[in-house]
Amino acid sequence: MEIKELERLATQTRRDIVRMVAAVSSGHPGGSLGCTDFLTVLYNRVMKHDPSNFTMDAIDEDVFYLSNGHISPVWYSVLARCGYFPVSELATFRKIGSRLQGHPSTDKNLPGIRAASGSLGQGLSMALGTAETKRLNNDKGIVYTLHGDGELQEGQIWEAAMYAAAKKVDNIIATIDYNGRQIDGDVEDVLSLGNLAQKWQAFGWDVLEMDGHNYEEIIKTLDLAKSKLGNGKPVVILMKTEMGQGVDYMMGTHKWHGSAPNAEQLESALQQLEETIGDY
Repeated sequence: MEIKELERLATQTRRDIVRMVAAVSSGHPGGSLGCTDFLTVLYNRVMKHDPSNFTMDAIDEDVFYLSNGHISPVWYSVLARCGYFPVSELATFRKIGSRLQGHPSTDKNLPGIRAASGSLGQGLSMALGTAETKRLNNDKGIVYTLHGDGELQEGQIWEAAMYAAAKKVDNIIATIDYNGRQIDGDVEDVLSLGNLAQKWQAFGWDVLEMDGHNYEEIIKTLDLAKSKLGNGKPVVILMKTEMGQGVDYMMGTHKWHGSAPNAEQLESALQQLEETIGDY
């Protein structure tokens, strides 16, 4: 997809997100809106994958793991609008019996989902297992992960980071949603992460940084990250985003991390997000 098409699709995904969480008065719109541009580019421009023929083993395909599983609304929308399952199924989000649970799960065989996530800190470890399997099988597929910056307060992330560098796992690209906010406030106030770039470098990773809302920069940085693979080092991207991007009253605060808009607030959000492809 060209950038204009990606932007239109991302706007529609943002509409999906706010409608999904508002319909059930539950969910996590803030981080979902912030990561929309990245996931739209990843799935529609960068990753090698086949929505029409989903398999759990992903032979000769790229694989994505959402470690911060609470931002499931954006992932579900991106997957549906790629063709993994009907867009109309987005209307079942968080409802009893739905395949679209609040945190992604595998028990109902939802195409596109290869691991349950939402217990923070585990995604990188799971992804490394897949990356190692692909290396053993001479599979050229790339493993991508997404993590929240608050999630980096979990110790298992750093165990996995240490392992990846020590074992030279060089077919993985981890991205950190570096929005500076988490459920209880600013990350700096809850538990400061210090200099993240220096931390990841010290752990033996190649470190890149990008603006998560600039499409040209996202594409360029992901292409650069791919070019660095195969050289004995894993790659991490520190992605600056704004929580609640696209909805003015959700931006600049942590309060919409896990809060759903009411009917009036939903209408305000939808007025800011023009329908571009068609609502579910």
